Amino acid sequence: MPRVLIVDDSPADLRELTALLTRRGYEVLQASDAESGLLAARDQQPDLVLMDIVLPGTNGFQATRQLSRALGTSHIPVVLVSNKDQAVDRIWGERQGAKGYVTKPVREAELFAAIDQALL
Repeated sequence: MPRVLIVDDSPADLRELTALLTRRGYEVLQASDAESGLLAARDQQPDLVLMDIVLPGTNGFQATRQLSRALGTSHIPVVLVSNKDQAVDRIWGERQGAKGYVTKPVREAELFAAIDQALL
């Protein structure tokens, strides 16, 4: 099964996403801020990154842009997972390189549809 890196500063959201993914057999890596997530993506080479937008320091849009433009990580798809549910956020996320967008609270079917689409 694919290895997924979750970047989220909320312990509750990390637990929830980890539980959903591990129940389906995914291997899960975690980071609680963008800087740690960027390092983990570079060093661990996950198959996919689930990225929160509102993070301390570097935000998820900035981190997504960095991942999608760096030679060592540009092949790793990013799905944004956020409380922000405005069309402008979705569009901006796509412009930063995100391959999908899921809103919180996460609905399992929507999450896995976004993951499946991003991994194609």
